[in-house]
Amino acid sequence: MTSSERTPAGSGEPSSGEFGRRVAAVIAATRPGELVTYGEVAAEAGRPGAARAVGRLLRDSDGRLPWWRVVTAAGRLVPGAEAEHADRLEAEGVAVDRARGRVRRPGQR
Repeated sequence: MTSSERTPAGSGEPSSGEFGRRVAAVIAATRPGELVTYGEVAAEAGRPGAARAVGRLLRDSDGRLPWWRVVTAAGRLVPGAEAEHADRLEAEGVAVDRARGRVRRPGQR
């Protein structure tokens, strides 16, 4: 990540760089109940393989983006914020396996 893509904590913007703006646009376009993975967001924003960078951008965004609609490829919720993540997803109609800290995929038991 270049220095122009880093975000000062508390700025509310995911990044001052083009990648950050693209990430914000992808996530802002998600609809209630729709899930995307960090990797999908990174690919749509033009940087396949930059899933961790998406996570960092969301962490620094001050919650202004619907971060709860983003999960890992395995459906895992944000470590340390599982309860809030689950609450927000369930409010949008997404099935969550709270015991496992993951979203339930269609057909999953």
